[in-house]
Amino acid sequence: MDQLRVDENHVEAMAETVSPPYVPPLQLTEGQAPPVAANGGLSYMSFDRDGDGGTAAATEAAFTQIAEGQGQAVIDMLDNAPPGPIETKWGVGFQEYAECLAYIRANNIEAPEGGVALPLRYSINEQPSYSIVPSNALWRDPARAADARAFRQYDQDNKRRSLYFPQVLRDARRIEQYHPGLSPNSPECMDALGVSLAHCESKCENFYDAGEVERVFYPEIEKLLLEFFPGATDALVYNHDVFDQDYQGDRTEDQDNKNPGVNANYVNLVHNDLNDNSGRVRCRELLTKNLRNFGREQRLTGAEADAKMSRRFMSINLAKPMETVRQYPFVLCAWPSFADQPYITNYRIYDDRVGETTRFTHRPEHEWYWFPEQKPTEVSMLKCYDSIADGSVSRWSFHSACIDPTAPADAPCRKNVVVRSYVFF
Repeated sequence: MDQLRVDENHVEAMAETVSPPYVPPLQLTEGQAPPVAANGGLSYMSFDRDGDGGTAAATEAAFTQIAEGQGQAVIDMLDNAPPGPIETKWGVGFQEYAECLAYIRANNIEAPEGGVALPLRYSINEQPSYSIVPSNALWRDPARAADARAFRQYDQDNKRRSLYFPQVLRDARRIEQYHPGLSPNSPECMDALGVSLAHCESKCENFYDAGEVERVFYPEIEKLLLEFFPGATDALVYNHDVFDQDYQGDRTEDQDNKNPGVNANYVNLVHNDLNDNSGRVRCRELLTKNLRNFGREQRLTGAEADAKMSRRFMSINLAKPMETVRQYPFVLCAWPSFADQPYITNYRIYDDRVGETTRFTHRPEHEWYWFPEQKPTEVSMLKCYDSIADGSVSRWSFHSACIDPTAPADAPCRKNVVVRSYVFF
């Protein structure tokens, strides 16, 4: 509590300046434990220095963590562990996917009809972590080559601080079997679980053409969202990613020209893209600064953005396959099964802002869903943030990619487009 009071006083002092940065209040969900985060959970924006968005403070914290060797105990434990199961306070975990899968089969862990039992990769590092994004000037500064090497090693170690745990996926198309009266194709499902399923027959012919995706697909998804959520007044699709491991063309990302490139890798770690802070910060960045927005230009005043954000708003990610998904499915976890669980913040350091994503530790009772052989007309929807924090609705879903052990060995990997949006009420 002392740290929180210090941080609150820090924010109040900054509020007396002429142009204070936007510092969101930490809005924990009722009943949720405080996050595992720096600064008592306060956004790094509160440590803004001359408009740097708190990046200098976050970078200093990252290198302090490196210098102090925090998290080394986890690495040492993994390095010294023999092959096979590792007993943790979250259950039996494994360093290798194959070891975990063998354990599932040896112990006859079964899934209900339409589901599958498989390994999912969770963090086992209960402390905040830092990522310096590829566009950060650090990586191009010859004078900071030693810092870059140190952080590259830190990042590699961070990725190792995770284990595979046995988990069961249920068929999301059968959600009503597990939650009577709740259709997966409904906004009520999103409110209750943080996941849902929509239908889309897109007229976009080439999802590798970023211009066509913005011109054709973005408006289609905005229309879908407005129709899906009763009472929604505006929907903004602001960027997208394309995933295709087998793509043979140019994968280069070009932010200046709103081209995300083509991802060869799938995020095989349980996570969420936003949290209590970044859900609000990202929204206001878009509305007032049009920052990293691939969609309709937004240039609201601070007062206009505050008015828009004073009502309910949500961040929704939508994933649409380009062809039926055979391997590396996108899997989602239902909110009630982790609503009281503290998240672990990962800080993504840009040159002008500090994003916040979240990671989670394993619980056997996590309620996971997938859409087996998801079709191109099926759009899986997951909530990344909801401004309602009284516990009456889901705040978010966490999610991951994973390897389906029931797929044929030559099954092609998922080819899909993921769009990110905000919905306003």
